[in-house]
Amino acid sequence: MKKVAFVTGGSRGIGLGIAEHLARHGFDLAINGVRKENSVKDAIMQLQNLGAEVIYCQGDIASREAREAMLEKIRQYYGRLHVLVNNAGVAPKERRDILEATEESFQYVLTTNLQGAYFLTQSAANWMIAQKKAANDFWGCIINVSSISATVASVNRGEYCIAKAGLSMATQLFAARLGEFDIPVYEVRPGVIKTDMTAGVTEKYDKLIEGGLCVQKRWGYPDDVGKAVAALAKGDFPYSTGQVIMVDGGLTLPRL
Repeated sequence: MKKVAFVTGGSRGIGLGIAEHLARHGFDLAINGVRKENSVKDAIMQLQNLGAEVIYCQGDIASREAREAMLEKIRQYYGRLHVLVNNAGVAPKERRDILEATEESFQYVLTTNLQGAYFLTQSAANWMIAQKKAANDFWGCIINVSSISATVASVNRGEYCIAKAGLSMATQLFAARLGEFDIPVYEVRPGVIKTDMTAGVTEKYDKLIEGGLCVQKRWGYPDDVGKAVAALAKGDFPYSTGQVIMVDGGLTLPRL
């Protein structure tokens, strides 16, 4: 019986890159997004062509009711869940200096990027614990996709940085709590990745990368993140719970 992975925000961008690599490595998938299912048919077909069975769980992870409905759909369809990838996230609708940013923007970003992922992890972890108690050979893990913004300050999108820093601590908290059940929790921390979210700042980052922002002089791609997540999901790092995997081309490497 194939393992099942649930990838939030899995219908495009980094999430789709992750889902593609999980499909290639023999996982069946549940992917989440806020768009209607007919809008993601191409992505679903792409994953099915890689050999995965795929269900689509439409919903906003910021909503408790939506999170519960998504997990129930996975339970009813597959009856099992081995891997949760918390990837879904939003950027501030407007980039504003922290001296001018609004509480509404802070709440919007934090509710999705941190609170939603935190409580989805709580629910999925309890389900994984139940599966572990029912079958001692069960193996599952949780992977949080954060960002270099967890530690690299961007004063024009402070709410995003704080959300990612919080997600980083959530990784450590759940890793510590789930250790007794041998359910590892990891953080994958991407750098500058070419996606819809970065489309509006392409010219800015083209210049920065050319000027030496990263040790490896190129953009990152969803494929780069997908490879890292798949290695963790397959169980290639079973003794590394709580650890951060950097996928940033050396951007955060201290240099003189």
